[in-house]
Amino acid sequence: MFEHFDAIVLARIQFAFTVSAHIIFPAFSIGTASYLFVLEALYLKTKREVYLELFNFWKTIFAVAFGMGVVSGIVMSYQFGTNWAVFSDKAGPVIGPLMGYEVLTAFFLEAGFLGVMLFGRQRVGPGLHFFATGMVALGTLISATWILAVNSWMQTPAGFGMNDKGQFVPVDWWAVIFNPSFPYRLVHMVLAAYLTTAFVVGAVGAWHLLKRTAPLRASTMFSMAMWMAAVVAPIQILVGDMHGLNTLEHQPAKVMAMEGHFDSHPDGAPLILFGLPNQAEKRVDYAIEIPKLSSLILKHGLNEPLAGLDTIPDDKEPPVAIVFWSFRVMVAIGFAMLGIGIWSLFCRYRGTLNFNAWLHRAAVAMGPAGFAAVLAGWVTTEVGRQPYTIYGHLLTAESHSPIAAPAVATSLIAFIIVYFFVFGTGTFYLLRLMARLPRDPTPELQEDPIRTQGITPGPAQGDSHAH
Repeated sequence: MFEHFDAIVLARIQFAFTVSAHIIFPAFSIGTASYLFVLEALYLKTKREVYLELFNFWKTIFAVAFGMGVVSGIVMSYQFGTNWAVFSDKAGPVIGPLMGYEVLTAFFLEAGFLGVMLFGRQRVGPGLHFFATGMVALGTLISATWILAVNSWMQTPAGFGMNDKGQFVPVDWWAVIFNPSFPYRLVHMVLAAYLTTAFVVGAVGAWHLLKRTAPLRASTMFSMAMWMAAVVAPIQILVGDMHGLNTLEHQPAKVMAMEGHFDSHPDGAPLILFGLPNQAEKRVDYAIEIPKLSSLILKHGLNEPLAGLDTIPDDKEPPVAIVFWSFRVMVAIGFAMLGIGIWSLFCRYRGTLNFNAWLHRAAVAMGPAGFAAVLAGWVTTEVGRQPYTIYGHLLTAESHSPIAAPAVATSLIAFIIVYFFVFGTGTFYLLRLMARLPRDPTPELQEDPIRTQGITPGPAQGDSHAH
């Protein structure tokens, strides 16, 4: 059935599917762990019960998402051996230790303190419990650091040499880890995780404000989420711009595909807002563009020259249409997040943050936006690196295992079926948990009737007939 399929294409689809299913959970758990740390800090400082109640509400959601992230991540690591054995052999001396360091630092840190955070509040003191929460949050950030170091090295390899077996071997570990794109990717990803969590928290808060389930708890989480959106979204756009400039320096073909620049522009390149990239004809059909704006953004000058894909050999070009559109999806979502943040500031100034139903509906609609932006960003990054696995040094076509297409197709189908069942069920359960925000506590009523001073209750009706 699958004899005529390309094993490399199937292996790439399989890895793309499993990494997409995986990354949404770490993106959420990184932000949620830090959010739990902030909630507990606010509770210890203010003693307001609402922060403790929100902590208990979100820690259960975090635990489920964290578990699904761990399970989906294990599957990905096995694929290095099954589908990408040549890549594992050649790059293993560099990426193997880095991924091992993630286990030795982040996983052990999280494993040591996760149980205390989830179940230890009544068993340890508040200070130790707060410390455990902080260590879990730190563990998620350390995990992101090592994974981004690996991926960034694949994008902008540095600090390595080649041995007589054709393997990449580390020469300078500092240069390997702190490769040219690593700082930008790490900050960009962590901020993306924080925005992802902020818009999930904001959507849950807005949902319950619309339903009037628990106004105090809902308004508290919604206010915190909107502060995060208003502050972090513009910072993320600035960091993204810096990351783009770094990519232009080290991976120019990727930026050419993102911009849709098939031709070089010696006197200033236009910013193509929309269009249909036609890689066969080397043009963007039906392009809507703003003259010279791309040069202004990327080179900070209207007439600065920008090279195009005509300077890149055809067999070294990335798939332009995918990179072009995934980049625009990510940017559009980023500006939509900025718009929600500005809108929330306006409502906060007007005193209508908790009462503006249209803002709440927009926040609910934007709940999944962070996940979509993360996926679009990773598609831009990974597809834009093609045709390489290690940029400029190892081609994807030379990285795969000697495995037949039917075998890859069979495992791909199995993954799709199992993933949709297991993670679909888990996601449904997470949504159910989010919908079950406990109602705000109400003051207990007195058992005796309340009587106004100076008024004596009269006899019950029918008393006069009893005499």
